[in-house]
Amino acid sequence: MKLGEKMKLFATTSILTALIIPSFAAEFVTIGTGGVTGTYYPTGGAICRLVNKYKKETKIRCSVESTAGSVYNINTIKNGDLDFGIAQSDVVYQASKGTNEFNGKAIKKLKSVMAIYPELLTLVTRKDANINNITDIKGKRINLGNPGSGNEATALTLFEASGIKKEDLKFAGTLKASEMPDALKEDKIDGYFYMVGHPTTNIKDATNSVDAKITPLEGANIDALITKYPYFAKADVPAGMYKGNPENIPTFGVKAVLVTSDDVSEKAVYTTVKAILENFDKFKRLHPAYSNITKKSLLEGLSAPLHDGAKRYFKEAGLL
Repeated sequence: MKLGEKMKLFATTSILTALIIPSFAAEFVTIGTGGVTGTYYPTGGAICRLVNKYKKETKIRCSVESTAGSVYNINTIKNGDLDFGIAQSDVVYQASKGTNEFNGKAIKKLKSVMAIYPELLTLVTRKDANINNITDIKGKRINLGNPGSGNEATALTLFEASGIKKEDLKFAGTLKASEMPDALKEDKIDGYFYMVGHPTTNIKDATNSVDAKITPLEGANIDALITKYPYFAKADVPAGMYKGNPENIPTFGVKAVLVTSDDVSEKAVYTTVKAILENFDKFKRLHPAYSNITKKSLLEGLSAPLHDGAKRYFKEAGLL
């Protein structure tokens, strides 16, 4: 082939390559959440809406996926099938340290992005089941949460602190969050545990359709649990939030944390944090569970190291 022909061929190939491969390829990220009636799913949607607001400039595209919850999200991030996930801070701690569900299998590449809002372990029971405290669940039909959820993991941690075994229950359910209100209404279960930010449609559905109450979780066993695991803290489900529950109900909880992996680009994480903080007032209006959060509280309750991308933006914002 002559030199002129070679040059023409090279030029044609270069043009075709430029047409096929965009100079700024889009980066697609997915956030794993939880059941559609909980608080994780709309939280993921809220984050993606803000990230996608800047997609023309950043080339970052965000989508949300309904999942089985905290443990599932963390394992899927570890495997590279999700980029981000929302998880309970206690489950994040266990995954980072290799304890409980992750016994001997610490996930060192797991990283925090931000702590979003507090979520409380909530025991919703039928009033006719006469469950007034944690020990009253013995011999009852109680849903613990679907396997692979932080919901189930925290309920079992409470059982251990309270001297209760799954075998003490008449029935230990593994229903998904979206299935629990109907099961309570149809008298298939006497109660269910739900680790969630309040208010939530799930518990509103339950209390609006059956005579139900939120059972207090308090006492020496809870005090010992909080002393042993510092990522737990006492809190109240606010009075009047749900039908038939006119007073504050004591319980305990954790933080809902947005997590990611070292494998996810610094640009994607930086963009996500920036999108939320630059639209913080708008973000807070997207769900009632965010009403009391502050920019500073986004850094409280983290139980895995901050991702470099998150660290960079928090420093730029003067929060670190």
